[in-house]
Amino acid sequence: MKRKNNLPPVPERKELEFQLETLQHDIQKLQLEHDLLKKANEILKKDLGVDLHLLSNREKTLLVGALKDLYQLADLLAQLGLARSSYFYHRARMRMTDKYLTIRRSITEIFETNRRCYGYRRLQASLAKQSVTISEKVVQRLMKQENLIVVTPKRRRYRSYLGEISPAPENLINRDFQATAPNEKWLTDITEFQIPAGKVYLSPIIDCFDG
Repeated sequence: MKRKNNLPPVPERKELEFQLETLQHDIQKLQLEHDLLKKANEILKKDLGVDLHLLSNREKTLLVGALKDLYQLADLLAQLGLARSSYFYHRARMRMTDKYLTIRRSITEIFETNRRCYGYRRLQASLAKQSVTISEKVVQRLMKQENLIVVTPKRRRYRSYLGEISPAPENLINRDFQATAPNEKWLTDITEFQIPAGKVYLSPIIDCFDG
């Protein structure tokens, strides 16, 4: 008596095998991304949610070096978006003595602390406050090597239309700044400041009562 064959037909079996291979590939890719993020946190002190493609080529090279014994070089480079030539270039550079290593780290720290808004002149000035003497050209070169690109806010287009103009408020003080009691008359003015984090406003208040 022949055993009943429970295997699916050949076409279906091939389709299932293909789906299994695809799932295994996706799992391996997710594992690779997880390990890269973990190393970025351990070595580069980056957040676990960092965008790996925004790392500098030098930082990517450090991650490749940390995981090259576990993964294929081609897979690591593809996941990081790092060209093979760039990887070997930065690996060779890192094997040489880097006399700017400490300054390089300081520049990156200052740049990130100030929300990627500092150009080479302000970076040079910040380094000078730390008693670090370095030329603007060297700062520019190090910024380029570290892929430190300044974020510039988009300029708003000028529009002549002002919208509906509100009526002017009544002048209650009418230049009479004398007060007979505290909190009777307050004066204030608003000043706008532009800082790396955005706009801030200062509004000091003066009590007209002088005691």
